Amino acid sequence: MSLLTISLLSLVELFGDSQFKFFARSGEQKYLAGGLVGYVGVVYFLIKALKSGNVMYVNGMWDGISALLNTIGVYFLLGERLNTGGQYAGLVFIIGGVFLMARDGPAY
Repeated sequence: MSLLTISLLSLVELFGDSQFKFFARSGEQKYLAGGLVGYVGVVYFLIKALKSGNVMYVNGMWDGISALLNTIGVYFLLGERLNTGGQYAGLVFIIGGVFLMARDGPAY
């Protein structure tokens, strides 16, 4: 299992989440379909990651990378922002957590 697989998992999740947000705003069915396709991709990459990594490691890395990529993605795609300095500090802790989990390699 690689960071690439988990990063792809997180990017596909970002796609699905943004499609669902566009659907929530507009009601257009194409965005609902895009969100569903995105989450089919999430399941695919999650299974791929779990083939060679344990659940605790995969889930922790996925949560961290997904939080970071989703925050950056919606900042640019949807124009959303966090509200407080504490929320941005939380992102710094997430980055630190991902670094600490990744530095020793995946857990099997």
